[in-house]
Amino acid sequence: MVKQPDLRLLSTFLAVVDCGSMADAAAMLGYVPSAVSQHVAALERETGVELLVRRSGSRLILTAAGRSLAQAARTLFEATARFQDAADGIANREIAELRVGAYPSAISQLLSALGPRGLDARVRLVIVETEAGLPKVRSGDLDLLIAYRYLPEDPPASSAEWTVTSLGHEPLVLVAGARPGGRPLQWAECLGTAWTSGHGRSPDRRLLRRWAGELGISPEVTLETEDLHSMLAMIRAGLAVGLIPAAVISAAGDTGGVERVVLPPGVTPLHREILAVRRPGLRHPLIDELTAMLTVALESLQP
Repeated sequence: MVKQPDLRLLSTFLAVVDCGSMADAAAMLGYVPSAVSQHVAALERETGVELLVRRSGSRLILTAAGRSLAQAARTLFEATARFQDAADGIANREIAELRVGAYPSAISQLLSALGPRGLDARVRLVIVETEAGLPKVRSGDLDLLIAYRYLPEDPPASSAEWTVTSLGHEPLVLVAGARPGGRPLQWAECLGTAWTSGHGRSPDRRLLRRWAGELGISPEVTLETEDLHSMLAMIRAGLAVGLIPAAVISAAGDTGGVERVVLPPGVTPLHREILAVRRPGLRHPLIDELTAMLTVALESLQP
């Protein structure tokens, strides 16, 4: 055989084999008997062998070649069906393993929201910050990235490479170290003490500068770090005050030794926007479930 036979001809041939006669196969397929006969004859021409022995007044008899071709055709159609199921699953976004990247406190929130139920076996979590995670969405290494954005003009924005959905806003809380006697630090006192924040071009530092400019204040950042837990350690030690995401403060072990500073009337509280980033067209029930959990978790952090 020079080429793969026409699948339509193979399908007709299998119907003849199963039914035992041209007429019965024609009735099952909705063809006229002559069309079935023509299909079988065409298949024999393509294969170059006799597949059926036609005897007047008796049922059709398969030749050895016919039996071999029928078996191979069944295997082919079974494989085609499995392929179609897989293709339909891909079209319906039935991903075998969902790879989710998120910054540390988002993963903590997800695991906390799941509770005893635990994580679905099909979900693999990867701790990754927004900047490092975006290329992984583009390359397909991540199916979903939980990201954050401190300023509206900052990435990520929806594009041909990914879609961005806002899940809500996480408050940024001004905190100071606990003071002896329990007297909380006042806003005015914060303006005269050291602050901790990210490095000069980091998103949280740029937000702090914009906020300070709108308020007409000049907080002195003397302790720079990109690690939020290091910031908290500095604040606990009384070395600085700073703006910390609410989820980090409320995480287990992070509430002791720090106190929230009450902002005076007219001072707008800050927040960062939490985002879900995925490739365009990607749909999966687990993605919807995980993002819904984070949305509820964010709502619980609101003052």
